[in-house]
Amino acid sequence: MKKITFLIVSFFASLTFAQEIVLESFSTGLSSPVNIKHAGDDRLFVVERDGIIKIINADGTVNSTNFLDINDRVVDFGGEQGLLAVAFHPDYATNGFFYVNYIDNNQDTVISRFTRSSFGVADPNSEVELISVTQPFSNHNGGDLHFGPDGYLYISLGDGGSGGDPGNRAQSLNTLLGKILRIDVDVTEAQIAAGTTYLIPADNPFISDTAALDEIWSFGLRNTWKFSFDRTTGDLWSADVGQNQIEEINKADASSTGGENYGWKCFEGNSVFQNSTYCNTINHETPVAQYTHSSTGGCSITGGYVYRGATQTTLQGLYFFADFCSDDIGYVEETTPGNYDITFVEDLSGIGISAFGEDVNGELYVVSLFQGSIFKMNEELLSVDEQSITEIKMYPNPAKNLLTIDASNTSNQVASITIHDLQGKLILTQSNFEDQMIRISTEMLTTGLYLIEIKNSKGNRSIRKLMIE
Repeated sequence: MKKITFLIVSFFASLTFAQEIVLESFSTGLSSPVNIKHAGDDRLFVVERDGIIKIINADGTVNSTNFLDINDRVVDFGGEQGLLAVAFHPDYATNGFFYVNYIDNNQDTVISRFTRSSFGVADPNSEVELISVTQPFSNHNGGDLHFGPDGYLYISLGDGGSGGDPGNRAQSLNTLLGKILRIDVDVTEAQIAAGTTYLIPADNPFISDTAALDEIWSFGLRNTWKFSFDRTTGDLWSADVGQNQIEEINKADASSTGGENYGWKCFEGNSVFQNSTYCNTINHETPVAQYTHSSTGGCSITGGYVYRGATQTTLQGLYFFADFCSDDIGYVEETTPGNYDITFVEDLSGIGISAFGEDVNGELYVVSLFQGSIFKMNEELLSVDEQSITEIKMYPNPAKNLLTIDASNTSNQVASITIHDLQGKLILTQSNFEDQMIRISTEMLTTGLYLIEIKNSKGNRSIRKLMIE
């Protein structure tokens, strides 16, 4: 296991800590999950590849009623097809609009809008198709969606597949393949009835180029498997899957006006992939970070998020990603202005990391395609030389008035719980529990960061950070 452990100074004399990134089991029982988004509240919406979207509640339970079921119009032969992503309109609480990216029964990409019919259920008959893109091959479908800080919808599409981009689609500005698109979805129902399902933002980079498609925001991408916006800076981070040698991570600053050419298929990462006169003339953006297959055992990058949550303080500003083949989790850190380094911090062989998720508070989650599970990423503080008990859940975090310690799905019996402030002062202690579901009032805690120690009957301890809102 490739794992980096950081030693930190003890906050108080009675406890000594080591710190490492660990994954806490959050939700199970899913079928081939490939995307997670929030809708502005404490729920998570998980996309299953076969055309289902399910709701995961704050305690990790999954609603028995599907949020959306469009299995009848989605093709899922495994691989890179199926329902791939969801994004919620910034005014979802008011208008109930959300958008999906899927491969239809013709094996083509469809971008559509749906509308919820109640708080926990969407109307499958409310579909308004925005974009349809013919896919020449079954692979390299890209398949993500996000609303940017500007309120526009951004869409990633792969180069159309096969190998080596035989149609040179990523560099062509008269196809949407191999691109990130940017569109304005705020149209009226009258416009939709008249056939206008979206608008082109007036400042899109190629809107005045008669030889280019107006929807294009950036190009030269092989297969962007997940992208995201840094919720603090507005920077756009994208992970582009390589051909045979290199996986790359690209970053566009929030000040970008679009039009970036990321180089594929002339370049794979920083290396030349194809020598041609055309490739000798392009100006392209080099990745901020890359890694090779030969040095890591990886072969397919899964993009994530920059951590901006409140509970994992030393992870602030790090961009997390994974490799689907090696199941390594890594992060990118800006070490000096304009210079970025990659560090791999966890090896989770066999789970198939298909996506990362970010909840409304900025906490991060990891999606296992093979296990059908969701894990919460923690910078857990472990007592030195003690065994962790990470399978015990703790939620919500941040908490307001009530904290739940849930060991109901484990063999661990909680023996004691203690809470300290960061100066080491003991704030609360409870022990002698009979139940596996323990609820603790936190009303006596002021807003801020605390350390909570959970000890089981075997004496094993898990020390975690608790944020009180």
